[in-house]
Amino acid sequence: MMIMMRSVVAAAALTLLPPAAVARAAERPAVVPQVLPMGVAVSALALEVEDRTGYQRTSFKHWNSGVLPADGCNTRQEVLLAEAIEYPQIGPGCTLTGGVWWSYYDDREVTPAGALDIDHMVPLAEAWDSGASAWTAARRETYANDQGQASSLVAVTARSNRSKSDQDPAEWLPPSGSSEVLCRYGAEWTATKLRWGLAVDEQERDRLLDIAAGCGGTDVEFTPAP
Repeated sequence: MMIMMRSVVAAAALTLLPPAAVARAAERPAVVPQVLPMGVAVSALALEVEDRTGYQRTSFKHWNSGVLPADGCNTRQEVLLAEAIEYPQIGPGCTLTGGVWWSYYDDREVTPAGALDIDHMVPLAEAWDSGASAWTAARRETYANDQGQASSLVAVTARSNRSKSDQDPAEWLPPSGSSEVLCRYGAEWTATKLRWGLAVDEQERDRLLDIAAGCGGTDVEFTPAP
């Protein structure tokens, strides 16, 4: 459902582009989603020593005007609209009233929108450590506002997001503890790193492989970032 709703938003944005821009977009080669068994996907990640030298959160501009700037909603608000299980009322300035969300990290139904954080599946500091330090400012902004893959940004309780902070799976896992949540989280973390060509360190890779070993049949689906 999340992927479908985000696709609808993207399609709507395309209809607002000038014809020349639409034509240029159509000329670009299609990026094909890739699906790998989880263990294979984890093994495909580059192994490197992480380095946080020079990291500043402000190096990743967010939240920007989102997929559809004309809607008056920023990225945070667009993600909330895409992930709502009961749709909120949208007021002036994209103020969201009411609505219900499901925070899968801790298996909780959440309302109102202000009780939620939008979590970067792979936190900004972790992305910096893993390769984003070499990116341009524009690419880091694209990463921080990525709605091209539903798993990149996820609405969760503020408490669980702040507990996670900038930790990788070797240091933090969702408090739900259920195998379904663990497998989803491991797959989505791996998908995000593969999408953006980010590396893993040894402890992170080993924990992901441990998770994959208990998640037989779980696939990792990702689309390489443009």
